[in-house]
Amino acid sequence: MSDTTKQDVDQMIDPVTGEIIDQKKLAEQLLAQAKEQGVSLVGPGGLLSGLTKQVLETALEAELTEHLGHEHGDTPTGSNIRNGTRPKTVLTQIGPVQIEVPRDRDGSFDPVIVPKRKRRVDGIDEIVLSLTARGLTTGEVAAHFEEVYGARVSKDTISKITEKVAGELADWAARPLDPVYPVIFVDAIHVKVRDGQVRNMPFYVVLGVTVGGERDILGIWAGGEGGEGARFWLQVFAELKNRGVADVLIAVCDGLKGLPEAITTTWEHTVVQQCVVHLIRNSFRYAGRQHRDQIAKALKPVYTAPSEAAAKERFVEFTAEWGQRYPAIVRLWENAWAEFVPFLEYDVEIRKVICTTNSTRSHSYPV
Repeated sequence: MSDTTKQDVDQMIDPVTGEIIDQKKLAEQLLAQAKEQGVSLVGPGGLLSGLTKQVLETALEAELTEHLGHEHGDTPTGSNIRNGTRPKTVLTQIGPVQIEVPRDRDGSFDPVIVPKRKRRVDGIDEIVLSLTARGLTTGEVAAHFEEVYGARVSKDTISKITEKVAGELADWAARPLDPVYPVIFVDAIHVKVRDGQVRNMPFYVVLGVTVGGERDILGIWAGGEGGEGARFWLQVFAELKNRGVADVLIAVCDGLKGLPEAITTTWEHTVVQQCVVHLIRNSFRYAGRQHRDQIAKALKPVYTAPSEAAAKERFVEFTAEWGQRYPAIVRLWENAWAEFVPFLEYDVEIRKVICTTNSTRSHSYPV
């Protein structure tokens, strides 16, 4: 964050006096006053609850003023006028807060800040989803809210929040896709999943680069513990094709079993590019720890070569130096050579884009 932006965040303008208010100093003053008066920060009657109540009520009053067209106490511009308030308890990120919601005579006021029939303000759903994603059950989430926020949230409410998001995810996963993607990346991420017990589970991500140069996650598929084969990948790519992907120019992937064959079966003319970062990383599995830096240095001329012919020459040199000690590394590169060399036909800028599936994790070209 720049100094200017940070200053804008730390300061605000008093709407009445026009003076600059330092939010940090204001918070320190309020905290000191709360300690002096013996007022707690959170919980019923706490400082944060009182501030939240004041902010929400002020915002609601401003909304009603805009709706009616006149300030409180001014001459009404029409027949509709203020008609007192009604109490309402809303659940916020700091716990339950009781507010007074202003009303109008004809009942046409429909506030945006705290909508009618809604008792959770923005942020609560995100907390529920975050706790659920961490593996907590609906009962544990409900207990967490009661213990931390002093608020009771029913298991049914928690279930409704997660079900709503599940429906939105299903819609996202089935959305139509572009007919052509210049590049797609296929990679696996491992996530701790709670299903009776916590275990690591692979999820496969397909990320596409659009014709306009933007990245878009095309889909995410859960894998099994024993690895996936050609049948699994054919189902994945058939789903993408059914959602509108007619052609892919380059597919960047790791050497997962059956993956390259499934890609070319689905899109006949797609060029399959081996992830260079994974190839280097897999090479380290066969090398002693004391030699890894030397192996990396010796491989660099291979994957940074200006052409395939030059890369072959550098690989012969690598083999002469390290082949006798680490023949498994040589075989690894020989077996992946057909999928490794396509990106050598492009300039450095394009190589940076297509050399690695780590684009899904914002890693860069290994120069």
